[in-house]
Amino acid sequence: MKKVYSSAAEALDGLLTDDMLIAAGGFGLCGIPELLLGAIKESGVKGLTFASNNAGVDDFGIGILLQTKQVKKMISSYVGENAEFMRQYLAGELEVEFNPQGTLAERMRAGGAGIPGFYTKTGVGTQIAEGKEHKDFDGQTYILERGIVADLAIVKAWKADATGNLVFRKTARNFNPPAAMCGKVCVVEVEEIVPTGSLGGDEIHLPGVYVHRIIQGDHEKRIEQRTTRKKESA
Repeated sequence: MKKVYSSAAEALDGLLTDDMLIAAGGFGLCGIPELLLGAIKESGVKGLTFASNNAGVDDFGIGILLQTKQVKKMISSYVGENAEFMRQYLAGELEVEFNPQGTLAERMRAGGAGIPGFYTKTGVGTQIAEGKEHKDFDGQTYILERGIVADLAIVKAWKADATGNLVFRKTARNFNPPAAMCGKVCVVEVEEIVPTGSLGGDEIHLPGVYVHRIIQGDHEKRIEQRTTRKKESA
């Protein structure tokens, strides 16, 4: 089965439709599938729902799809540094389903593991719990959260082999593994494709059984908030 494709557009060919649910990896601007997001923008699909920790910034990450009004709903934890995300939400132009970060990650992981729902204490007594089933265990109240199964998962990894085994670099191993797991189809962009068999078993963060298509490309690696300090005088 061929998994390696030559471009983001080729890897997404036949997978994109209006009104689909997409799970996207990354945290802030760290480990986001920027090439695949660019190809989704160019495809022109609309009415998209994204399950992602946040939406990047105004002109990078999912933010580029907010600019073109291709996103109708965000399932996320954080508005972040994205002014357009905030503007659309406050103006009622964008539906937002806020999830605590751990809950969102577990919803993705659960969906990928075939678990339809789970109980958590996180959010009990807040707006997060409104409309959700409550259940007591050992004298403590929990709420039911549903697992997420996305039509498509898009993630960014550091290395892959041709069978789809993935290695993530440092903190880019954030929402990428659970996002990859919960997609009916998973497309991955990587910095390097290595020979099959060259990755040791202990190196692999996500096995290739979850991965359907792979591209290799160059990445911008933009910094979301650059902070510096003045050089100390001698």
